[in-house]
Amino acid sequence: MKIVIVTPEAPRSTLGNAVTANRWAGILRELGHHVVVAIEWASGAAGDCDLLIALHARRSYPSVERFHRTQPGFPLIVAMTGTDLYGDLPAGNPEAERSIELATRIVVLQEAGPEGLPEPMRPKVSVICQSAVAPAPPRPPRQDCLEVCVLSHLRDVKDPLLAANAARLLPDESRVRIVHAGRALNSDWEAAAREQERKNPRYEWVGDQPHDQAMYLLSGSRYLVLSSLMEGGASVIAEAVVCGVPVLCSRIPGNIGMLGLNYRGYFEPRDLGGLAEKLRFAEACPSMHEDLGGDIRALQPRFSPQQEHASWHQLLAAL
Repeated sequence: MKIVIVTPEAPRSTLGNAVTANRWAGILRELGHHVVVAIEWASGAAGDCDLLIALHARRSYPSVERFHRTQPGFPLIVAMTGTDLYGDLPAGNPEAERSIELATRIVVLQEAGPEGLPEPMRPKVSVICQSAVAPAPPRPPRQDCLEVCVLSHLRDVKDPLLAANAARLLPDESRVRIVHAGRALNSDWEAAAREQERKNPRYEWVGDQPHDQAMYLLSGSRYLVLSSLMEGGASVIAEAVVCGVPVLCSRIPGNIGMLGLNYRGYFEPRDLGGLAEKLRFAEACPSMHEDLGGDIRALQPRFSPQQEHASWHQLLAAL
């Protein structure tokens, strides 16, 4: 088939929707399809296709509506990527609601995703967990500190400086160090990160990193912290799992859907003291690393490329 994937982020961006779109394009090409990634869809010789995959129900709505109107009867997949599933739909956004109504199939990125959709839409849902591949060889862990990484762009929904501020609550003798990779999406966040670096000797912001460098940083870290307020299915969790790196993350549906209800590394959203306590315990009790690591390693098959390939093959066969 000729497939167009629409993503609201520029295809070369390091933002999550673009990363997902490019990975899916690679998978679908390996399955034998011709794939184009674009920021919008328009009819015509370059745009006509057998299938449209639109990431983000609200932001890709113009392409969804145009495709449904001009190519009726052709399959249309809408992928729920986070703020649409847990922000736009609960708020009653009409564009997000209409996108999922028009969709032939709806893709969510983790097991709790269907629960965020209106019940009449759930029969159309497919769960496709994002995959990742660990770098080989991994980076050796630092011996001079307990290195904790944050892989998150600096934007409000990520609460990106929670780990840095939690580290400031630790005892003076603590050896925890927070290394944060990610781009500041506005000047206020850049200023906040610079100020945090200036005041907090336990925090280092290394800015935006190419994906392979970010994965290398992750592979040698003792823990990953993901403090998001809203996630559709964070690729960084999949990346930590395949690297065998324990995750400390906010207890939100998107994270629970990836790691399971009984995972022991959760803290409440925005809970500065709760995260500080997790970090304090991680440093004082080395067995915590092995316990959470065992939970993480048990999840690795869920995020394998073979599993993601099989999920897409099954979905396209059903169409």
